[in-house]
Amino acid sequence: MWRIRAWGPGFLLVLPSLILLGIFVYGFLGWNVRVSFTDWMQFGETSGFVGLRRYGELADNEVWWRDVRHLLVFTLVFVVGALLFGFFMALLLERGVFAENFFRSVYLFPMAVSFIAVAIVWRWLLDNGSGVNTAGINKLFAYVGLDFIRSNWHKADSEWAVAAVALPAGWALSGYVMALFLAGMRSVPDELREAARVDGAREPAVFWHVVRPMLWPVVMSALVILAHISLKTFDLIYAIDLRSPKIETPAVYMWFQTFQANFYARGAAVATLLLLGVALFIVPYIWYSLRTERRR
Repeated sequence: MWRIRAWGPGFLLVLPSLILLGIFVYGFLGWNVRVSFTDWMQFGETSGFVGLRRYGELADNEVWWRDVRHLLVFTLVFVVGALLFGFFMALLLERGVFAENFFRSVYLFPMAVSFIAVAIVWRWLLDNGSGVNTAGINKLFAYVGLDFIRSNWHKADSEWAVAAVALPAGWALSGYVMALFLAGMRSVPDELREAARVDGAREPAVFWHVVRPMLWPVVMSALVILAHISLKTFDLIYAIDLRSPKIETPAVYMWFQTFQANFYARGAAVATLLLLGVALFIVPYIWYSLRTERRR
């Protein structure tokens, strides 16, 4: 009885949240998986269970594989870019700069802006007009005499066109990555740094041999967060260039299949595959975190 009194009040406090979480998150996830095994195309129009047919259709669908390739490019550029810029900004702030609070707020501000607003701004910045119609980054290139490196950005005829869309995504999240790295760097005890300096290590060596190894958990966290965001990014891509096959990803393909083609079963199958993709990042990270905690 005393055990129930110990954990009972806390359990009752979180019980409503657990119920809502079970219904509106895991319940709907289960319903989505169930729909992916049907042939539901219109409201009320379904002949029932069809097994893995929807997944087989995706495996034979060239549009699906094109979008998967786009997603790989988007994820690579987005994750690497956000990590590098976030790390560089954290490194500058960690060394101490004038008005650090101001710069930290400026770096973090893009994260507070919705992806829709980011897309509207960057749609202008990535304009591929020419001559008097040149605008955005291309106009800046022309102004500084670098017109020869102008680009068509996301409208280029290349598999890498979607990489241009990863630029605004990386810009928006690099401040968040900066905060993670900065917190990790400043969590390193000063005693360890001083001990290395006493042994004759210069600042680059102190960072490489003392600070860098302790940033591994931060890198893992940032990788997982950025990777799962890249898999589900929809609004940014949709708002930058609606229905452009050059930058379409599985998340956008899912939306069109579900709400334009009314092919709910195929949309559910795409959503399930995206869920599995997120799980590929989340589950190993959780396992790694639990294993690390047990070792401590």
